[in-house]
Formats: sequence, C-alpha cells, structure tokens
Amino acid sequence: MERISFDIGAPVQGHPESLVHLGGGSPVVIQTMCNTSTQDVESSVAQCREMYRAGAQLIRLTTQGMKEVEALARIKERLRAEGIYTPLVADVHFSSDVALAVAGIADKVRINPGNFARVHEEACDRFRQLIALCREKGTAIRIGLNHGSLGERITSLYGNTPEAMKEAVMEWLRMCEEEDFHKVAVSLKASNTRVMVDAYRLLDKAMREELGHLYPLHLGVTEAGGGDTGRIKSAVGIGTLLREGIGDTIRVSLTENPVGEIEAGRQIVEACEAAPGPIHASSWNEFIIRASVLYGPDLLECRADDCDLSGCTAEGKPLTAEQEDYFKDALLQACRRRFTKPEYIACPGCGRTLYDLETVFNEVRRRTSHLAGLRIAVMGCIVNGPGEMADADYGYVGEGRDHVTLYRGREAVLRHIPQDEAIDKLLELIASDRA
Repeated sequence: MERISFDIGAPVQGHPESLVHLGGGSPVVIQTMCNTSTQDVESSVAQCREMYRAGAQLIRLTTQGMKEVEALARIKERLRAEGIYTPLVADVHFSSDVALAVAGIADKVRINPGNFARVHEEACDRFRQLIALCREKGTAIRIGLNHGSLGERITSLYGNTPEAMKEAVMEWLRMCEEEDFHKVAVSLKASNTRVMVDAYRLLDKAMREELGHLYPLHLGVTEAGGGDTGRIKSAVGIGTLLREGIGDTIRVSLTENPVGEIEAGRQIVEACEAAPGPIHASSWNEFIIRASVLYGPDLLECRADDCDLSGCTAEGKPLTAEQEDYFKDALLQACRRRFTKPEYIACPGCGRTLYDLETVFNEVRRRTSHLAGLRIAVMGCIVNGPGEMADADYGYVGEGRDHVTLYRGREAVLRHIPQDEAIDKLLELIASDRA
C-alpha cells in the first residue's frame, strides 16, 4: 500500500529543521501550537523560539483574519532572521479569503473546507481555488475536521458519529484526487478517545479500499485538558493508533504552556516503541504516558478490565498504593470504562482566547472536583467552543475580552458574564439543576 509523503518547508543549508518530511513511513513528526495572540508579534516570536529549542518540528499559529496573516509574515521574517527555520502552519477556520492570503506565507495551511461556505458547492469551489494556489506556492494543506465541527448536511446523513467524520473527510480527499493534489494531511480529532480512535480507523480503511493509498494522518485528542488527565487521554488515543501503524504526525493538546506538549509527544512516540514489562520512568509524567500507551489499548477495547502495575517505578521509587489507585481511576476514565470524577473538556487556548484559560480551567476543576460523572467544558472562544463541547453537560466559553457565555448542553443560558463572576454563576447553574 502506497503511503503518500511530502516535504514541508524549504531546505536551508545548515538547518535540518527547515524541511520536515511527512508520511511515507517516516518517523512521527511532533508539533505544537502557540497560545499567544498572533497579532502580538513579540510574544509569538518568543514562544516560537521556546518551542524550537524544545524540539518542535512544526509550529502552528492561529490565523483567523487578515491582520493575523500580516502578523504571521512578520513572525516568520523575525524567526528566519534569528536562524530559526522551523516550518510554520497557519490555522484558518472559516475564511477561504484568509486561507488564500496566507498560502504564500505559511508552509502549511490547516483548514476545514466545509466552513468556507454554507452552500456545499460554493465551499467546493473555494477549496479548489486553495488547492490551485497551494500547488503553485508549494504549500501543504491539512484538512482538519473535529467531532464537534461536522456540518448539518453530513450529520443529517450519518449522525454525529465517527462514520460521519470519515465521510466528511473522504469528500474533500476525493476532490484532492480529482485535482491531482497530494500534498495533504488529514486529522479527525475528538475529545472522546473512543470516537477519536474509531474515526481514524474508519478513515484508514476507507483510504485503503477506495483510494488505494494513504494520506498522512495528524493524530490528536482535542480538548484533552491539562496536567495528568490531558496526558493520559492523549496517550491512550494517540498511542492506540500509533501502535497499529496509524499516524504520521501528532500534537498533544494541553491546557498549559504549549512547550510542554513537545516532551509529552516525544514520550508517547518513545512509549510506542518500548518493550512490554514493568515501567521504570524518570518522572511521573513519563510514567503516566508510558503506562497509558502500554495498558490503554486493551482497556479501551474491553480486552482487559484492569492493569498490573507491580514492579513499576517513577523517579527511582516504587509506586505507592495511592498513586496506583489514582492512575488507574484516571486511565479507566480516559478509556471510557469507569467514571469516578468529572470529565473535563478543555481546549489548549490559542490566539483567539481573550482570557486566562489555564488559570480558569484549573479553578473550575478545583471547585467542581466533587461532581463525579459530570462533563464540564472550558473553551477559549466561540470558534471551537460550542461545537467541540457538544458532549458536555455544562460549558464555560470565552465570549470576548474578559467575558464568558455559560452553556447547559448546547444551549447558551447566560451570556456576557464578567469573567470574575463566571465560575460562581456556573456553580449556581449546576446546583440549581441538581436541586
């Protein structure tokens, strides 16, 4: 089976990071995304510099408008002047005009073509325009669909399911085939590990059976949250697929400093290559990732109901009984097997986020930790918020600078709440519903 591969970036002598080879059985590429405002060129350059030093192979920045396109050009110029040639990815959500404008600046453009227009035929026309320009400029495309961003046309045919995610992507890949454009990667992310794994498997099977070749796949568990939970969920979803030979590049989405995503990604890749047996990890983060990759697939597929951690060590010490119980509870919840605490859906934040997402997320988690089984979303903005938190019971979504909208399920019930009041209002809403 042919595995399509291509280069991202442009070769610069003495800078091996300038050209990233994706697909074709090449080593897994580890990428991350800035959570700075792209218009804040100084902060974005500083964060890209940190990411480069930490080993990021691709760096993505949000590019939602023309001002961000101009800023991305300045960021790229500044980085190149410093001798940093890591390829940059523009994250475009809705506007085909923005995608066309940035295609000559970014090394890769991430889009969901279905967002280009309400009328499907019009979206197709705009996607063809983007393909033509990217062919001319040598720019790669990522078709990025998330579980919460499926359009009404697709969900009316297939429901809000992994099958629908696969079918939506295949429509756009067929168009790429028609246009003979193959510099394309694909992602099908979800915050639910079961949905995420099933969607990628279905797409891998469809590409094999219908297309006869495999486009590179970008793996990730979207809105995984932060800390241990985010790492465990990401390791279960990404690790399960990588161990099956599915996946060419990964991003571990964490609601914290995105520089930490790079080491987490590296540990997931290394864990997939490790021999089975007792885990001896140099840190707690390394342990939970390696153990999640090792034991997660069997738990996710219901081939096992528990995992044996005897003989495992972290930081040179045997695990305590409390550590074992804590990890097993978190792993079983990440694998959708047993829910002993709230489930949090939280985006990592990006340039569209206009409040302190990490601090708010940690405070929401602290104040709702007793609400076992409840699904609570904390989202940076309305672009991903309402869609990506579709499975949540309650949602906290950034509405603008320092203001929030609260959701009950998919319904916005309290709008334009000052951030310093929003968590109290969220708890009042939950308490009222549970009374």
